[in-house]
Amino acid sequence: MSEQPATFGAELRRRRTAAGLSLAEFARRVHYSKGYLGKIETGDKPPGADLARRCDAVLDAGGRLVALVAVATNEQPPSPSPSAEPEQDGEVWVMSMEPDGTSRMVPMRRREALTVGAASLLGLSLGTSGASAAAAQQNGTITAFRTLFEQTRKLGQIAGPSVVLPTVIAQTHTLRGMAAKASSPTRVELLRLASRYAEYAGWMTQEAGDDRGSLWWTRTAVDLATAAGDTELKTYALIRQALITLYRDDAAGTIELAQQAQADPATPLRIQGLAALREAQGHALACDPDQCFRALDRAEHLLAKAADETSDGMALGPASVTSHRQQAMVTGWCLHDLGRSEQAGEVLDRQLSLVPDSARRVHARFGARRALAYATAGEVDHAVTLTHQVLNTAEVVDSATIRVDLRRLARSFARYQTHQPVRELFPRLNETLRSPIG
Repeated sequence: MSEQPATFGAELRRRRTAAGLSLAEFARRVHYSKGYLGKIETGDKPPGADLARRCDAVLDAGGRLVALVAVATNEQPPSPSPSAEPEQDGEVWVMSMEPDGTSRMVPMRRREALTVGAASLLGLSLGTSGASAAAAQQNGTITAFRTLFEQTRKLGQIAGPSVVLPTVIAQTHTLRGMAAKASSPTRVELLRLASRYAEYAGWMTQEAGDDRGSLWWTRTAVDLATAAGDTELKTYALIRQALITLYRDDAAGTIELAQQAQADPATPLRIQGLAALREAQGHALACDPDQCFRALDRAEHLLAKAADETSDGMALGPASVTSHRQQAMVTGWCLHDLGRSEQAGEVLDRQLSLVPDSARRVHARFGARRALAYATAGEVDHAVTLTHQVLNTAEVVDSATIRVDLRRLARSFARYQTHQPVRELFPRLNETLRSPIG
């Protein structure tokens, strides 16, 4: 007869007593009340993921307590990896633009899109002669679209996805149309530019809260890049997909996709380094510090070597901060998931002070993680102050992914709901979380 797995509460009590810690001392270290932890150990209260991470770190359990949370809470297995989702053959996305400035993307079958489009064109025809003429002006056209791409990414740092996406989608479509009328090498350059626009559309679509749309745009970007003979984006797409699994709390899926992105030694060093960072986040989510720090060290080495690689301004990945800064901030991110919240807060304090004020989306993303680290570490008043600062930015750039940490903050603050600064914060925090992403 097979032995039944231990419950979280029973295993927590066994490890705590083996470590020689009284319940009172343990409560002080994890910043939860003695009474609450007692109920966790007896099974009268279910454990949460944040508590499990703190307990795992304090008791040096190597992820074993975190692994028991799924058993204790009867969680369902994570949804399939995005890479396993079938491609929609013949599917297109139609952008609807309303007179009030709002817009939305609607997926439909290609035949249906053609039928609807033909019936609703109100006599407006955008011919191909203008595209052909623009494509013929190779240097000026490509330079202009590259400059526009750089400016669009800067706009994405200070505005929400609803502001950025219409422009990105329109420019992707325009570049693809121009490429169809151009001859090589202009055609190749236009397709490569279109792929970068499409990849950015995928990122902004995820920020808008649409994972399915994000995957569709990423696949489109890969198709465009492949047509241009560019295999780099196909590998980077795995890192983008791993970001979706990360925000689904799917550690195994995140690690698998990130490792796939590093498997080909011909992959550019910078892409390998970014993949190693994503792998580290997956290991941190699984509460495996040894593998996490190995991946972080590998990322640091790869990104340092990649600094010598030449770039034409179309580099994939974060553009608002240096690779070194990105690596350092991801380290802070991982430390929190490993239950080392005090260290995470210190690292993120130091790194965010060096990020330009113009990189608002970066400040909101890692600022939310910093506030969460301090809240988890029991520094509630400081965490409240930091959350107000994050909301000042998050309300402007808006982001479905940033809201993941804001929801975690709301759950963490719920433990202190009678505390006056928390009571004053809650209405604003809840309003931000309830409002539509704009």
